[in-house]
Order: sequence, then C-alpha cells, then structure tokens
Amino acid sequence: MWRPWGNKKTPVRIHNTSSLFSCSSFKDIQYLCAEDSSPSSLSPAAKRTANVFHRVRIANSLLRSWAPTRPEPNGKFPDSVLDRSVSIPDSDKRVVVYFTSLRVVRSTFEDCKTVRSILRGFRVSIDERDLSMDSRFLNELKGIIGSKSKLTLPRVFIGGRYLGGAEEIKQLHETGELKKLMEGLSAAEPGTCGVCGGYRFVLCEECNGSRKLYTEKSGFKACTDCNENGLIRCISCSYAPF
Repeated sequence: MWRPWGNKKTPVRIHNTSSLFSCSSFKDIQYLCAEDSSPSSLSPAAKRTANVFHRVRIANSLLRSWAPTRPEPNGKFPDSVLDRSVSIPDSDKRVVVYFTSLRVVRSTFEDCKTVRSILRGFRVSIDERDLSMDSRFLNELKGIIGSKSKLTLPRVFIGGRYLGGAEEIKQLHETGELKKLMEGLSAAEPGTCGVCGGYRFVLCEECNGSRKLYTEKSGFKACTDCNENGLIRCISCSYAPF
C-alpha cells in the first residue's frame, strides 16, 4: 500500500552546542592580545581562547620563517636577502653561479637551467662553475657557505656577494631588482669561446684526458694538472679559481 499523505511533520533535533564551544566576551580581548598575560587574571573561557591565540601566533611565526622571501611593499627585498656575511673574493665585477648540468634530479636541473638563462639575458660576465664537471667546485662552495649549511643548487653570487638560489633570483628578476644589481658589472664577450665551445673545460694537455703520466724513472703516475675527469679549465673563457 501507498504511504498515506499527512501533515505530520518530522521533528527536528536541535543539538546543544553550548557545551562544545564557548566564546569569551569582548572584555577579555585585551588580555588575549597581550604578550605577558597572567593566566590567573583570565576567566575560564578566556584561558582556553588564550591558548588557541598562543598556538596560532607560534604557527604563524614558523610559517613566516619557512616561507620564501617576499619583496616588501615598495618592491624591494629586505637586506637579509643579500647576505653580506657570505662573499667571494676578487669577483666584484662579475657573476658567479654554482650549478649542475646533470639531469639526475629534474627539479634541480630545471632550476639551474632557468637561473642561467635569466643571468645570460643581461649579457654580463658570468663565471659558471659546474659541480658535475669538477668536484673541486663542491669543496669550494662548501668552504664559502659553510659545511653545515644545506647544499642546494644553483647558488648565485653577484658582485662578490651571495644572492640566493633559484627562488630568490626569479623573484628579484620579476620585481626588477636583479637588473639594478647587474649595473656596473663587466660585459660578456660576444659569441662562443673558440677553444672549448662554451663548455668551460678542455682535455688536459699533459695526459690527454687519461689522468696518467709515464716516466722512465718512476713508471706510471697520476696526473696532477687535471681533475677527476681528465679536464682542465679553459684558459680562454674561465676565471682562475679562488
């Protein structure tokens, strides 16, 4: 049979939420916002709300410390971005960038590629140091920024001062601050290096890339002129190591 029609209304249950949530009155707001509020001076409801305010304040401070550096309202970055305590000697007129050309970690490779493309667009003198081509660059970078610091790539130095990684460079480029930092730097040489083809390295002339030398007196010995890949820096387009 069909259910008979009727005007009987289904009762609606109203849950009592007063026990689940309570709010302090506005007379307690001055205590909630105070840094040195005394727990004994607050009402029971205000004490619970004050704990929430305290946790939210701590969480916000942590998020601000972890978040990437943002420009100030005037479009400029704070002085903390340009870390004056980390610097490279004898590089006041050029850009130094530590990067990797390996594609092992895609995000790192893409960051290095993007940063190099941005820097090359200004056509200034750039000293590119590929850690995958010479492991001595790794030790060099650790000596500059400190062995305890987390090593991420790329790392950019402009005018001898440490500027940051990929995020900082992209943000500075978008706000126009990067262009200002490039002013006064040496201009890049036009075209590609005819000696190394732009790779910044050539085969060692002493061992021809074998990393071994032979002498009648001592036989075979390791070549001390080249790196672990049998390469030396191009004298035409590379700078002397620090």
